[in-house]
Amino acid sequence: MIKVEIPKEPVELYKVLKFEGLVPSGGEAKLVISKGLVLVNGEVETRKRKKIIHDDIVEFAGETLHIELAPNV
Repeated sequence: MIKVEIPKEPVELYKVLKFEGLVPSGGEAKLVISKGLVLVNGEVETRKRKKIIHDDIVEFAGETLHIELAPNV
């Protein structure tokens, strides 16, 4: 499981996939989400702009991401 820190919440699902390098572009991220290839908290998620928050689990292409809120510094 990969720990992913986000600077603020919520963040859109397609951006998580793009910024973590699981897909080459935002368009590709939206495509794989719409095809039902992404799980959020164990459920198929087809909403590209699904709001992802602290403690969510995102699964795609054999990778599991645990979303955490970055500490304020």
